[in-house]
Amino acid sequence: MSNSPRTDGIAPDRLPKETLAQNFSDLHPPLAPHEAHVAADRCYFCHDAPCMTACPTSIDIPLFIRQIATGTPEAAAKTILEQNILGGMCARVCPTETLCEEVCVREVAEGKPVEIGRLQRYATDTLMASNTHPFDRAAPTGKTVAVVGAGPAGLSCAHRLAMKGHDVVVFDAKAKPGGLNEYGIASYKSTNDFAQAEVDWLLRIGGIRIETGKALGADLSLDQLKAEYDAVFLGMGLAGVNALGLPGDDKTNAVDAVDFIADLRQAGDLAALPVGRDVVVIGGGMTAVDAAVQSKLLGAERVTIAYRRGADRMAASEYERELATSKGVTILTNVQPVALHGNGAVAEVEFEYTTDEGGRLTGTGETFRIKADQCFRAIGQSLTGAPEGLTLTGGKIAVEEAGRTGLDGVWAGGDCASGGDDLTVTAVAEGRDAAEDIHATLMGE
Repeated sequence: MSNSPRTDGIAPDRLPKETLAQNFSDLHPPLAPHEAHVAADRCYFCHDAPCMTACPTSIDIPLFIRQIATGTPEAAAKTILEQNILGGMCARVCPTETLCEEVCVREVAEGKPVEIGRLQRYATDTLMASNTHPFDRAAPTGKTVAVVGAGPAGLSCAHRLAMKGHDVVVFDAKAKPGGLNEYGIASYKSTNDFAQAEVDWLLRIGGIRIETGKALGADLSLDQLKAEYDAVFLGMGLAGVNALGLPGDDKTNAVDAVDFIADLRQAGDLAALPVGRDVVVIGGGMTAVDAAVQSKLLGAERVTIAYRRGADRMAASEYERELATSKGVTILTNVQPVALHGNGAVAEVEFEYTTDEGGRLTGTGETFRIKADQCFRAIGQSLTGAPEGLTLTGGKIAVEEAGRTGLDGVWAGGDCASGGDDLTVTAVAEGRDAAEDIHATLMGE
């Protein structure tokens, strides 16, 4: 029960602080050493491991699990981090159920994969707790590189470049580094300020300086960076949010889901964060699920995700959809928003039923309304402030192999660049690969 009188509309203090603490505790508690050994013993250590092929960063999964099984989790962590320097966060947020674990031989044969994600977390957490950094910098090259964006792609690129001996300056528009890991992930997936702890640990390689509060376009120009640095990597993500473009979209309490998630991530007191009793989330991706689930965990009574196509077309995985419904979220499919109604503040969202035949979405003309005192837009994000001279494709920076753009000396990766999935692990891989190409270019290899 709530510890405050009934309040319609959005309001704080929907639930007692003790309940909120439980609701936002670690979604997957870490494995104890004995549990990790038992989980590792289930691995067949396949020679041509399908899990390794399915990993965007190509981590040698059989090797690191064998290292855990033989009692050397620190060595396992180094195996992971050589390919994915943000392996700790990826172990928490990577959709392993649709990547490495989906193709695990145990999953195919028994319906229960080796817990690769939790084993990866066990290894990386063990190493980070030892207060050591497994990599050393090479001799200084005298080269400097500017990285725009302190998210997964930028941090991965910066670390690999610093390890090669280059000096790196990372610029980010936000007050804190971390990007999506800091501002855009559900709080129950990354607890105890892990995102910042991982950034601090990563910076121990040396040779990296981070300057926050500096955005490309407003505070920095690409021409300036190209003149002052030997190379530039763009990894600033997608700062723009797609609008619904519907009547009533400007009503009070109709806001972007990414802003709600960011506010929640930075909130010192979850009880003080207001939430509605009737929440509607428009969209079908991970952002929609994260906003919906966290609304429910904050004390919203009725939360609905509305998606215009069928469930099989949702960007959110089946696992994430099941997580949402297990928390009491209702998922409506084949419904598209028509208008937001209310006198000043949103009170109802009107939807139209749709059909999706042959990839063509068509409205049926039949409409209905859902009560809503809070509505979150989660229909995708877009690139804003792309510098002149860069070629765009699909609204993103066009890149070739290893993240090369059409401008000499400029690379790009992560969500702001074309190609790949909008996943943390993919961004890490793209930042790493761009760093290798930048290094080879700068050293004339």
